[in-house]
Amino acid sequence: MPYATTDDGVRLWFEETGAGSPVVFVHEFAADHRSWEAQMRHFGQRHRCITYGARGYPPSNVPEKASSYSQVRATDDIAAVMDHLGIAKAHIVGLSMGGFATLHFGFRHPARALSLVVAGVGYGAEKEQQAKFRAEVEVVAKSLLEEGMVAFAGKYAYGPTRVQFENKDPRGFAQFKKELGEHSALGSANTQIGVQGARPSLYELVDEMRALAVPTLVLTGDEDWPCLAPALLMKREIASAALAVMPNCGHTINLEDPDQFNRIVGDFIGQVEAGRWPKRDPRAMSASITGMKS
Repeated sequence: MPYATTDDGVRLWFEETGAGSPVVFVHEFAADHRSWEAQMRHFGQRHRCITYGARGYPPSNVPEKASSYSQVRATDDIAAVMDHLGIAKAHIVGLSMGGFATLHFGFRHPARALSLVVAGVGYGAEKEQQAKFRAEVEVVAKSLLEEGMVAFAGKYAYGPTRVQFENKDPRGFAQFKKELGEHSALGSANTQIGVQGARPSLYELVDEMRALAVPTLVLTGDEDWPCLAPALLMKREIASAALAVMPNCGHTINLEDPDQFNRIVGDFIGQVEAGRWPKRDPRAMSASITGMKS
């Protein structure tokens, strides 16, 4: 099996397909590398596509201590996979937890990002939601360790921003829930504590957003309620960002509507590679509503 090794000795399982400019897919908390199959097949026809299991997600290593997990670790693990494969620059596409890692990759390693797709990002980001989110992180971690993955998956899969997936594609949803139940309970609990619960709020990262010049696509479903306001924040503060909203979609957008997801992301990457991705005209941020001053 192919593995990349991080600077702290964690082995990350990866797979790749295709040839061309590299695209790295970074999965969410409730999924793993398998969740990107539709994207690997689609984009692999014209790109070198890579996906991998985050630390804590077999067949990647599952470090036993929560201190081995953090937002910085999750971000730099992307670079570790790229280093192993000899990739200097890549388009980085991440969903949810993977979307946070993608955004932070842009902050920490901007010279290595051809572009960023920051999808489904915002859970726990709003100041008034932080305490509630962190309390739920503790509940999730406790449930994982006490009840195990299968019981946890039977509840977590039916969250308020995932039921859209079940209603739209029951067969795909059943596969998603089954694969969630196959994860490591310890790895998932440590991920909740070390990555999800300890990451900074997006609203504390405005200066970093304003400094980001990498072409960025912020992508969300219109029923992914915790991500809508943060998506607007990122669109407003990142001058190189565009915002796309997928109608009647929840959180797991790459699985729920892969055709639409692939089209939006493919159009974005195509514009970037053609050198036609714009940076916002400063005149678009005028304090005037109409541009006419009294």
